[in-house]
Amino acid sequence: MNVSETLENLSASGNLRQIPEDRRLENIIDFSTNDYLGLASFSMDRMSSLYPELKDAPMTSSASRLLAGIQHEYNDLENELGSLYDRRALLYNSGYHANIGIISAIADRSTVVIADRLVHASIIDGVLLSRAKLMRFEHNDLDMLETMVKQNYDTGHRIVVIVESVYSMDGDSPDMNRLVELKAKYPSIILYVDEAHAFGVKGPKGLGMAMDTVNPKAFDIIVMTFGKALASYGACVITSSDIREFLVNKSRSLIFSTSLPPIMALWTKIMLDKMLTADDRRLMLNAHVDLLHKTLSQLKGSVPDKPSHIRALIIGDAQKTVEASKKLREDGLLVLPIRTPTVPAGTERLRISLSASMQPDDILKLSKALKCITD
Repeated sequence: MNVSETLENLSASGNLRQIPEDRRLENIIDFSTNDYLGLASFSMDRMSSLYPELKDAPMTSSASRLLAGIQHEYNDLENELGSLYDRRALLYNSGYHANIGIISAIADRSTVVIADRLVHASIIDGVLLSRAKLMRFEHNDLDMLETMVKQNYDTGHRIVVIVESVYSMDGDSPDMNRLVELKAKYPSIILYVDEAHAFGVKGPKGLGMAMDTVNPKAFDIIVMTFGKALASYGACVITSSDIREFLVNKSRSLIFSTSLPPIMALWTKIMLDKMLTADDRRLMLNAHVDLLHKTLSQLKGSVPDKPSHIRALIIGDAQKTVEASKKLREDGLLVLPIRTPTVPAGTERLRISLSASMQPDDILKLSKALKCITD
């Protein structure tokens, strides 16, 4: 690998990535945040006066979860999550750790993983680590998915079907009840859903789209992250007692990583309680979604067709996408460019995400600016 040549090629194609500067002091509206409920405004100083236990929570466990002498904060959070879903919960350090650790544990060379073409990179990396056979169905094409399941169902292979409930770059969703029907028809498949961008936003009390189906337990594995709508850090899997115990023994990203800071588990529990009663914030977010949809649905390249708290305006060229982002920045609007390999070449885009903390005028300002860019 020629490092210099690679960097030069990335720069020439408009695909060179750089870590941005700190933006906290800038007078700018951030449309690239995943803070969907606006809970990130809660500071440690403010919350510690309301929750004195934060002042004494350990900053580190100093060990992996299986070796740590500190377990109280983890257990409390897992128990609450488990009770909410009437199942068992297991914490991971991040959504990436969860996906690579779970998939590489439950799948092997005798497994067929059938995944949506647009699932997150962490899911693909988990499949690669597992050495399972990977099959991809066209995005949200559940007829194609069922055909693949049917073709592989009686071959003696374990089948894992993996989808996201809200796709991070397109903002759209599969028919979740259709997936429940698929599980009923082919009961031995493992149905796996990543709810990273739905958790906190969708479903009853923000518990995700699987909980809004006719049979939530049809989903054998539900993964959600805490660093988005929950304004914390870490992730967890909701699953059965048997699969949880299996992961404790076989999931390498859990076994061989220092566990989350206990103070983060406590913070997550506090934020979880706020999320559960945040229907007013979800209503505000949905109002912003509808307001932006009225504008973007008229613009060429807008994805998805249905309203969502994540929207994409596909430009189709890396350099032009970067230029469009710069123009918006000059207007006080942060909408970062998304380029290959995050999205396929030719679908480079501006990714817009909304937060309940925004004001209607913020949405109208963005709408006006996007119209000017696309005219």
